[in-house]
Parts: sequence; C-alpha cells; structure tokens
Amino acid sequence: MAAGLLELGQVFAVLAIAGAAALRIGLSVIPLYVVSGMLAGPFVAGRFGVPYVSNGELLTVLAEVGIVLLLFFLGLEFSLDRLLAARSRITRAGVIDAAINLPLGIAIGLALGWSVVEALLLGGIVYISSSAIITKTLIDLGWIANDEADPILGTLVFEDLLIAVYLAVVTSLVLGGADAGVSGLGRSLAIAFGFLGALLLAVQYGTEFFSRVLDVSDTESFVLRILGVVVPIAGVALALGVSEAVAAFFVGMGFSTSGHRERIERQLTPVRDVFAAVFFFWIGVGTDPRLLPGIALPLAAAVLLTTPAKLLSGYLGGRVYDLSEHRSFRVGLGLVPRGEFSLVIAALAAGGSTTVMRETIPALAVGYVLVMSVVGTLLMQRADRVEGLLDRVRSDTGAST
Repeated sequence: MAAGLLELGQVFAVLAIAGAAALRIGLSVIPLYVVSGMLAGPFVAGRFGVPYVSNGELLTVLAEVGIVLLLFFLGLEFSLDRLLAARSRITRAGVIDAAINLPLGIAIGLALGWSVVEALLLGGIVYISSSAIITKTLIDLGWIANDEADPILGTLVFEDLLIAVYLAVVTSLVLGGADAGVSGLGRSLAIAFGFLGALLLAVQYGTEFFSRVLDVSDTESFVLRILGVVVPIAGVALALGVSEAVAAFFVGMGFSTSGHRERIERQLTPVRDVFAAVFFFWIGVGTDPRLLPGIALPLAAAVLLTTPAKLLSGYLGGRVYDLSEHRSFRVGLGLVPRGEFSLVIAALAAGGSTTVMRETIPALAVGYVLVMSVVGTLLMQRADRVEGLLDRVRSDTGAST
C-alpha cells in the first residue's frame, strides 16, 4: 500500500514539474507530460536504478478515466441540433479534410509494408487534429473571435464525429477481428454500432433524464452523479469491445442538453485536467525511447508529408466558409497540432496482436504528437511571420516570371 501511494505521489510530482516547465516555455503541456512519463518510467529511470513508475493496473485505470473525461468534455460542446444547423459547411470542410489526410496516413503505412489494419491505425493518427491543443491556443491567441475560428471548430466537430465511427471499427478490428474471422468481426461491429445507436437514442430523447440527474445543489453530489453515469457507461462499452472514448463522447452530448453545461465545465474541469494529465503520462511510461531511433525515418516522412497536407485541407476548408486567402491559410495553420486522439489510437494499437501494433505504432504516435504539437503551436503563434514569408516568396516568384 505504501509503495503504491509513493509511486502515485511520484506521478503527480513529476506532472507538476512538467506543467510548470510548459508554462515557462509557452508550449502545450501535452508533449511535456508524455516526455515526463518516458523519463520517469521503467525504460529510463528504471534502467538507471532510480525509483520509477511502473505501467501497472492503478496507473492504467486512472489513465482510462482520463480518456473518458477528455471525450466527455468534447461531447459537451456539441448537440445534435447545433450540428444539423451548420451541417452543410461542416460536412463539406470535413470531407475535404478527411479525404486528404486519412488516405495519406494509410498510404504511408502501406508503403512501410504494414498490414491494412496497421495502416488504418496510422491513418487515424495522422488525420485527427488535437481539439484540446487547438481550442486552448485559439483562446490564448484571441483567434476564437476571428472568422477563421468557425471553419477550424467546424472541422474539429466533423473529425470528432468521424473518429467516433472510426474508433468503433478499428476497436473491433484490433481487439476482435484478428482471431475471430469475418463472422466474428461482423458480430463485433454489430454489437458496437448497436450499443452506440442506443446511446444516440438516449442523447436524442433523454434530455429530461440528464436534467433530472443533475438537479442537485450540492457540488459533491453534482460531480459524483456525473461520474456515476459516464464512467460506468464507458466501462460497459469497453467490456463489449466498444471504444470507451466514443461512449463518453456520446454521454457528453447527452449532458450538453441538460441545461447544466456551464456548471459541469466549471465543476468538473479540474477533475478532467488531473486525469487527462495522468493519461498523457501513462502513454509516456509505456513508450520505450530506444524504439524512437528505429522509427526516425517513418516519423520524418509522416511529419513532412502530413503537415502540408493539413495546411492544404484547412485552406480549402476556409474557402468553403468564403474566407479570404489569408484567413483560409490560418485555418490550415490552426489544424496542424495533433494530440490526444492520436494517443488514444496509439493506446488502442498497443493492445493489438502484432509487433507493429504493440511497439512501432505507439512509439511513432508519441514521436509524431511531440513534433506536431510543438510545430503546430509555433505555427499558430507565428502566423503573421509565416504569412509574410509566403507573401515574399510569391512576390519573388511572380517577379522572376
């Protein structure tokens, strides 16, 4: 018991230091949380004979709660009515984004000689932008009130909805499809979509239920009632072979119609942030940095190919919203960061049956998120300089012709 408490104390102490470092250098906390997990885990600290954090059941459960709360909060931002009202532009921008970036990631995986399922996992990792990093940066930079915020957020909405279906499919493929054959895979998918369909019905028609659950003035009871709904439902989903993250997303959509959304965000945000930090830390603990040199070339290829691809899809999405060239370019810059969803997919891959799934993809995902979260944040912070540089390049090109 004492050893477990000491280890948990070590987790929070390391996370506190990483968070302070992120604030000082002005970067997202996500990459530093992951790196701190790598340094404090068995592959670095353990090799040097100092006390380290093991990838045990306690840390894994806390990390699962982090995944659940991250996706629950994303679901809070959406309602079916809101999605339907802006469905045309969201769909057009989102389809462009998916059509450019998801197949590119799959193609990179296939070019590496991976199986279709492994390539599909890589496709999701490089496709999905980081809602957490992007939203925070939009607020910090003041972009949230600008014209480019609408296409950025609209594209994120589409990505979140598409990734819900994607996760349901790849969860069945990774956890059930390899050994069960076509009939077993079909059964797994039927269970997954049946469960998610039931959740959607609950979201659509359960407003009164969600409102009644939260009809309490006491803060402690309020928070416990939320956790008493979302965590068990996520657990049932995981037991059925469905992504717990997707289930939590739908539950969040249900609570968004309860009339208590602002109170939920105010009361539960500190809880979410603590468990989310543990999730990112857990990803680092399970990553052997000795594997990173072996994925240097695929990582470089992924970064060099997917960064301009996301810039292009974001630019085209901005044009769908009738924005100027400069505003549309900022949409592309705003969609570059990758983060929590890519790591959720990596965590799913780690439960697979092949070496590529268990070792290569998680290591590649960690390296990719570290690079893209830093690059994306810096591009957004220095958007004026980047735009000025492009204008000079275009003017020089025009003058030479």
